[in-house]
Parts: sequence; C-alpha cells; structure tokens
Amino acid sequence: MFELFGGTTQTFPAVKDTCACGTEPQVEQHLQGNPSLNPEIAYEYTYGGVLTPGKWWAPLQGLTLSADFIHIDIRNFTTTLDAQTLINKAGPQDPTTGTQTLGVSTILRNGHNGPITLLLTPEQNLGREILSAWDFEVVEIFETSRLGHGDWGTFTATWNETYMADVDVQFLPNGKRFTAVGKFGGGFQGTNGGGSFTHNRWYASLFYDGPSGSWMQGIDGGFVVHYIGQYWDAQSLVPQVRGFINPATGLPFPGHPPPHPGFKNPNQINDHTVSQTRKVREWVTLDLIVNYSFNLPPPAAQSEVAGYAKDGGKNVKMAGKDKNVMPVSTAEYNPCGWRAWLNQTTLTFGIDNLFDSEPPFVAGAFENGYDESTTNAKGRLWYMAIKKRF
Repeated sequence: MFELFGGTTQTFPAVKDTCACGTEPQVEQHLQGNPSLNPEIAYEYTYGGVLTPGKWWAPLQGLTLSADFIHIDIRNFTTTLDAQTLINKAGPQDPTTGTQTLGVSTILRNGHNGPITLLLTPEQNLGREILSAWDFEVVEIFETSRLGHGDWGTFTATWNETYMADVDVQFLPNGKRFTAVGKFGGGFQGTNGGGSFTHNRWYASLFYDGPSGSWMQGIDGGFVVHYIGQYWDAQSLVPQVRGFINPATGLPFPGHPPPHPGFKNPNQINDHTVSQTRKVREWVTLDLIVNYSFNLPPPAAQSEVAGYAKDGGKNVKMAGKDKNVMPVSTAEYNPCGWRAWLNQTTLTFGIDNLFDSEPPFVAGAFENGYDESTTNAKGRLWYMAIKKRF
C-alpha cells in the first residue's frame, strides 16, 4: 500500500554531482508513493542435483554433494531510486531549466548547469533485474561407530557457498543494461543496496554430537566460519588520496619516508592523487557455540496403588461373570525436586566473531563507513542461554 499511496518523506542524502555545478554535499530528496504503478513480472528457473556417493562406495557413506543454478528475471522492477544512482544515470539537462529525469524521477536544478535544489523520487517501475547464481553444498556426517571401537559421537562438517555469477540491471525498459555484480551499490537501490551482489560468500562449520546412552549424549558444539568476498567500492564516492611521491622530482613529499628500492607507483597521476578505484576487503569471522542438554533417565516404576487393577479396570469379575467397565484413572505424576527442574534443560554458551574482526571500510557507505547489508559492527559478542522444556 505504501508503494501506491505513501505520503511524502523528506531526507537529505550525501551526494556527489556529476558536473561542477556547485551542488552542496547534501541535498533535499522527496520519496513518495505512486498510484500509477504496474505489477512486477518475474520469470524464474532453477536446476539442481544431489549426489550421495556412499550408496555405492562404503568409505564415502555420510557424504552428500549438492549444486543448484538459479536464474531470475524481474521486469517492471518496483523501487525508489537511490539519490546518487539517480544523479549518475539521469538523462541530459534541459537547456533552460537544467531539469533531468530518469523515468518519473526528477532532478531539479537552479537553471542550466546550476546546483541541485531537489530530488523527486517516487516509487516507479523501472526496467529489469536479471540474476544468475550458483549454490553449492557439501555435507559429511561421520559416525565414529563406523571405526569399530564403540560409539564416541558424530561429527558433522558442512560447506555452503553462493557464487553470484551475473547481475544485470536495466534502468529503463529497452535501455542499456549495466553489470552490478561485484560492486557496492550497483543495483537499483544504489548505495542503500550495499554489497549484496558480491561474487563470493560462504560458510563452513564443524559440529560434534555426543554418543547416546551416556552423559555425553547431551553435548552439542562446534564452530562456524563466515566469509564475505571482495567487491568494488562505489567509485564516485571514493575520496582521492594525495600521493607521497612528487612526480616532478621523484622524491617523497615532506613528511613522508623515502620509498624502498625498486618502488614503482603505477597509480600516480599529474595532480598528485592516486586512482579512485578501490576494492573492499573480504570479511572473515569465526563463531563458537556449545550446548549441553540434560536428559535424565525416567525414574523407576511406581508401586501399584491398592484397589486398582493391573489392567486398568477394563475387566472386573462381578458375581462370577466378567464384565467390562469404564477404565480407572491411569494418571502419572511427574517427579518433583531438582531432577524435575534439571531434566529437559539446555545450557548454551557461544561467542560470535571470536577474533573481534572489524568490518572493512567502504567509502560508499556514507552513514557509518561499512556495509550494513553484509557485515556488522557489533564486534565480539558473548552470550549464554538457559532453555527449559516442560
């Protein structure tokens, strides 16, 4: 409903104009609904397969391999354009007013080649988003009893990867298609979409479950490694960094140490700044978790209650005849005390981001300097939990 009838919302995003028009670093933007929207249309197909080689070769018992290919083609994509995306992709200025448009979104300027005064970005139907990706997974479940030396528990190893093969974005129907994969803010949402289209992301885990029939059966613990691959930063928002070699003299600028022998700076340009192209580093984190569940054996059977038949009263002799009567109550009474409270209780201890890895710097993420869609700034997080089942 908001996409159709939402009221106007005012915001002041940080932008970089594509011309030297004196535009302020932050401009006013109005977001609102659009009752003229058309429904989106999506075409999707997937292919996949699962392989369990242990069925024909015993040493590989417990191994499962799977792969899936996904292709999604969304047309009439509905969204609100990011401010910087509108500025980068809008058409030419009107020779009189300087107004620029991209669909129904509009850039208002103070005359031709004048500074931006307002961005109007209602919800609109854009062109297409075409996504192709692969999902891979390898799972190995190893039961130690297979070694022939008793049951010492079960190990489960998992590796799961998503590889984004291609993401094409078409801002207007029948318009030019742009590649967004491997780029920060490459989609319709611009920098608000973050690095959602990074090529590689995967996680690997190893968990242990204790053997049944012993005190170790309640143990369940392991670790998970998360990996977010590299991707290109938003080039228009990467700050220029002054080079430390003076091209006129070949010597370092004042305050910089001399370069090591054989140093070459291929990015040096005439205005003493380095190239604006940069990659966002990968982000790797390690999580640990340990659970212990108390599953106490049931208490010994209670002695029979006087006056109650063993068969629950279904067959009772009356005057030399067998007669069926309604069964008597067979209600069970749960034991009380510490055993009752401890049974079916699970204790959990875990650490997220064990090595306190900071998210990599992203110049295009104006608000906080990191990509909120793929990383977080929580740092190392310890937690404990108690769960009781009644």
